[in-house]
Amino acid sequence: MDEVTASNRDRWGVLLLAHGAPDRLEDIPEFLLYVRGGRKFPEEAVGEIVHRYSQIGGGSPLLKWTRRQAEALARRLHSPVYVGMRNWQPFIADAVAELVRDCVRRAVVICLAPHNSQTSVGLYRLRLEEALARTHSDLSVQFVESWHDHPLLIQGFAEKLRAGLDQAEAAAGGRIPVIFTAHSVPERTIADGDPYDQQVRETAARVAAAVGLKDWRCAYQSQGMTPEPWLGPGVEEEIDALAAAGYRHVFMAPIGFLCDHLEILYDVDIFFRDYARQQGLTLWRSESLNDSPLLIEALAFLALEQTHPRVPA
Repeated sequence: MDEVTASNRDRWGVLLLAHGAPDRLEDIPEFLLYVRGGRKFPEEAVGEIVHRYSQIGGGSPLLKWTRRQAEALARRLHSPVYVGMRNWQPFIADAVAELVRDCVRRAVVICLAPHNSQTSVGLYRLRLEEALARTHSDLSVQFVESWHDHPLLIQGFAEKLRAGLDQAEAAAGGRIPVIFTAHSVPERTIADGDPYDQQVRETAARVAAAVGLKDWRCAYQSQGMTPEPWLGPGVEEEIDALAAAGYRHVFMAPIGFLCDHLEILYDVDIFFRDYARQQGLTLWRSESLNDSPLLIEALAFLALEQTHPRVPA
């Protein structure tokens, strides 16, 4: 793929969008107000979330990793890359304002959530459109709806899975079943035609094929603290089924997340690992992509496909 020429640097850029997460325990109540659209969480739920963050060091590394991804992508493209968060600083509106100040004329917008759901990508796009409307600028955006099946993303997940699974199976002395996981969403979103479940399962199938897996399944994690039904099966159900079948090891491959944050460092590394131990299983997981060169190259291809499309021969 051709490199971006110097003449383009002041004309276009990339905006990476992510969920956002608090850096400090004292920021959690305000952060949760953004998550719930201004509606307060019950005090018990706030306390539980504070406890979880305290178990991973008191804050999320999400922004750190997102900025590292942006810096690596900017070096790859020789074009500016901006970061905007839906629920915490720097907000999407802040990033859009920065793009306008820098006289960027076109921006490729990529959500760091490769599977399209109205609860994630849909809300990111809504916040983006609101921010653009307030700027009254002529900034043109090209929004990437989903990229769950991009070959470089699949290759990146497969690379991390193969490395971790080889190590786990060497220690276990045999084959280990794999659970692919992604963040759950309310069941109503799937009933409304959301492609999320289909895309998650397609990513899992492609990664499994790339690695040559025979024994694998999909599950959902990190369900919200609301009474409505959330998409399953849950990870606990799959761990229970494996324990009942006589397995003593399980390997988790989180394919709904691109970097370490609460859903990895607490939900998987602490909660699910402890849950598996109680069922008599040792739990392993693949490393997150974080700033993997394959992830950065996938993002670069997404950006350049939008800005420099190839002319068919």
